[in-house]
Amino acid sequence: MMELLTQFIDFIRHLDVHLENIMRDYEVMTYLLLALIIFCETGLVVTPFLPGDSLLFAAGAITAKTGILNVWLLIPLLFFAAILGDNTNYFFGRYLGNKVFTRDYWFLKRSYIERTQEFYEKYGGRTLVIARFVPIVRTFAPFVAGVGNMTYRRFIGYCIGGGIAWVTGLTLAGYFFGQIPIVKNNFEIVVFGIIGISVLPIFVEFVRVRMRK
Repeated sequence: MMELLTQFIDFIRHLDVHLENIMRDYEVMTYLLLALIIFCETGLVVTPFLPGDSLLFAAGAITAKTGILNVWLLIPLLFFAAILGDNTNYFFGRYLGNKVFTRDYWFLKRSYIERTQEFYEKYGGRTLVIARFVPIVRTFAPFVAGVGNMTYRRFIGYCIGGGIAWVTGLTLAGYFFGQIPIVKNNFEIVVFGIIGISVLPIFVEFVRVRMRK
């Protein structure tokens, strides 16, 4: 387990190097690999640990650097993967959610669902847009929308809006800013900065709840 964790951290630390090597080795197949990762992170409740935010930024930056992929083809493909993942999660929650959560599992607990439901009560459908930029919550939000019987018509509107902002924003940020010398020479710090900013809302909410208790 520790070895896998170490390998995962190493992958994140050198995300630009690994991704560039993958693009050069697999070229067009990289489109499918990136789409698969985005789909799994947004569509499977057992893979919330995948690096969605930093991967989008790195994909944009390496695409600008190498020219192997076409960013204007990459963005709609990853957007489609994110929407497909959200829909998979939504319908899984809608039809199996209450049956699945008869007990806690090592990867998912009822308390996660209850906390996310509280988030929905506070922010409503905007949760789906806000959650796009928050790791882990991004994975659970569509599932909880299905469990909570949010209408599909309402769900898909927020889903598409959030997906466009998330995929387009981060990919183009990497594409246009990833080759700036200060960013390029400190890519590892930038990646961890993106992760840190992404998890900041979770930390703030945790502190707020602890202080309230």
